[in-house]
Formats: sequence, structure tokens, C-alpha cells
Amino acid sequence: MRELVLYHHPFSRAASVVWMLEEIGQPYRLEYVDFAANQQKGPELRALNPMGKIPILVDGEAVITETAAIGLYLADRYALGRLAPALDSPDRGLYLRSLFFPSAVMEPSALAQLRGWEVPASQAGFGDHASMLATLDALIGKGPYILGDTFSMADMVLGASLRYMLRFKMVEATPHRFGYAERLGHRPALVAADAKNAEIINARGLGR
Repeated sequence: MRELVLYHHPFSRAASVVWMLEEIGQPYRLEYVDFAANQQKGPELRALNPMGKIPILVDGEAVITETAAIGLYLADRYALGRLAPALDSPDRGLYLRSLFFPSAVMEPSALAQLRGWEVPASQAGFGDHASMLATLDALIGKGPYILGDTFSMADMVLGASLRYMLRFKMVEATPHRFGYAERLGHRPALVAADAKNAEIINARGLGR
């Protein structure tokens, strides 16, 4: 089994990719990216991602960036049928929608609301904030997970964004949203990922 490499900083979206890797169960290595030294903007990492951002996942000759794309790649390659519905499954549509809803709709809508940006809904790909929240609640559904009783990569991608937004009060912590986030927080892989991120924070003195 070859080793996956994740370019990582615990105060970045790469922190949630650690959760994905723990759930996948493949060997992996974290390559620390020094934000204080602006390492993410250096030539080595820009060669992998011209945006100068992480997470960056390297799997042999494959280089994947963008959190949702990393999740899609990992689940399809290493956990198809376990953390991703089969390609011909009726659940595949809801799964894919939920994977990309956070970056395409949730996050820009929440940021626009937080900053007081006035963006006409007809001109914004993320629509209006009320519709975003209604759709979020519908995607979470009756639970316990997005695909009902089946936990999937969609829960990791959407759940990580929701946990962040709840933590920083970017969306209201309704019982429905809080309950979903709390369920995810009990998953052993997420507990292990949080511990690894915390260990790096302490070892690097990032919390001081």
C-alpha cells in the first residue's frame, strides 16, 4: 500500500482532510506547511497548486486540490461502496450535490451574510441566504446522515463546513444542525483527526 501525502496546516481546510484519511484507512503522511514563512506561496507548492493554497493531496503521480475534489477522489478510489455510493446508485446524485454544496453555496452565502455584502440573488451562483439555509436543512434531512443510515464522504465535506460555521456563529445553531454536527463529532476517525491536529498545534506552538 503506497503512502498518501497531505500538505497540511491544522488551521486550514487540510485539517478536515485528515478526517477523510482516517476514515479511508490508507497509510498517509502529513507534510507541515509553515504559514508564518508563507511556504504555501513558495515555488514548490505553487508547482502543485498555482493558487498557493492547501490542502494538496499527492497520491503517486496524482495531485488533487480543493477539499471537495480530494474527498471525491479518496472515496471513489479507496472506499467506493463504503464511503461513496456506487456509480450507478440512485443515491449518487444527492451524494454529489452534497459534496459540492458547501464550497459552491454554503460558504460564499454565509460569508456574504457575515460581511453584509449585497449581492442580487439572480446574479449570484449561491442564490439567497434563506434558500441556502433551507437547502442545508433539507440535505441533512431526517438523518442520521445525508444518505439516511449510511455515512459517506458527503457528511465529511458538508459536516466539516457546518461544524466550522457553527463554531464561529456563521449560521444559527438550530437543534437540527447542532444534532447533526454532534453526531459527526462522535465518529472515532474524527476524534483521531482532531487529536492529530491538536498535537501539531501544541508541538508547533501555534496555540500561543
